[in-house]
Amino acid sequence: MDTSSRLALKLDIVVIGAGQAGLSSAYHLKQLGLQPGRDFLVLDRAPQPGGAWQYRWPSLTLSTVNRVHDLPGLSFADNAGGDASVRASVAVPHYFAAYEERFGLDVHRPASVNVVCNRGERLRVESDRGLFSARGIINATGTWEKPFIPDYPGRESFTGRQLHTQQFHAAEDFAGQHVLVVGGGISAIQLLDQISQVTRTTWVTRTPPRFREGPFDQEAGRAAVKLVEDRVRAGLSPNSVVSVTGLPLSPAILAMRERGVLQRQDMFSEITPTGVRWADGRSLDVDVILWCTGFRSALDHLAPLQLREESGGITMTGRLATQVARDPRVHLVGYGPSASTIGANRAGAAAARALTAFLELPAS
Repeated sequence: MDTSSRLALKLDIVVIGAGQAGLSSAYHLKQLGLQPGRDFLVLDRAPQPGGAWQYRWPSLTLSTVNRVHDLPGLSFADNAGGDASVRASVAVPHYFAAYEERFGLDVHRPASVNVVCNRGERLRVESDRGLFSARGIINATGTWEKPFIPDYPGRESFTGRQLHTQQFHAAEDFAGQHVLVVGGGISAIQLLDQISQVTRTTWVTRTPPRFREGPFDQEAGRAAVKLVEDRVRAGLSPNSVVSVTGLPLSPAILAMRERGVLQRQDMFSEITPTGVRWADGRSLDVDVILWCTGFRSALDHLAPLQLREESGGITMTGRLATQVARDPRVHLVGYGPSASTIGANRAGAAAARALTAFLELPAS
């Protein structure tokens, strides 16, 4: 469809994405005096409030999720009720919907942003809900839409079933099958725990998992965030959270250890039609390969802005590393050091303040 001659709605700022980071950004823009629909707009590709939470597997309940941090100005606990058995995919969208209504954020959905282009002093945002011309953008698209599966030799020859964490529904779906769980993150551990209780599992990781004993205090948290922040400030791709924080030795993990589930094996070197093979010649037949190998930032729509360095990363700057060095009109929240929910809140506030100041927008 030719959009070159269509008129674009002019705004100061477009926020792309309405998960934790996007809603936090929108809240702070409004607190700074900008009005939704007139000065800024929030576009979200999901059909309803909830960000990526609405797609989580049914067995992820409020009792098993790590933590749902409050959005600024409204308590999650006061809006989610006290039932820990409620699915996270129900409770969090309910909370996000209440949040949008409470603060009148007027999120436009479903609105999928196809591309953002440079138009001189402005940025052109093309979506399936219309065209928008903005002086700046806050991108909060997260990672859920971009699952990552490494390309191992023979992967297309496997005759069993392959799926990513994103596609997981219930452990019972694998009853009677041998499931190879690939990955060393928190999601891999959670799904390994569930699946191993109903069928046979094998666990492989690229590097030995690092379990963290004792409390993860604020000082440790700041140190972990700084490691990720240093990478993005240098224009490198951010590491996974677990790579810098380690896996907490929770009661569930200790129980898995007692059951002998955490007998981790090194990563295989190739995939065969019936399973996997290691470099030393060992092989294993499996029915399912479950790739718990994480996600990548969903930033393809920003490609025309040429924000990436030759290394493939994006050089970030600003107080909390939300501002893109190559184009200070663009802020990325929920990226790098702000990929956690608490980090997303702080990044939303920082991006809103920095962008309004850079654009010299009047505060209320």
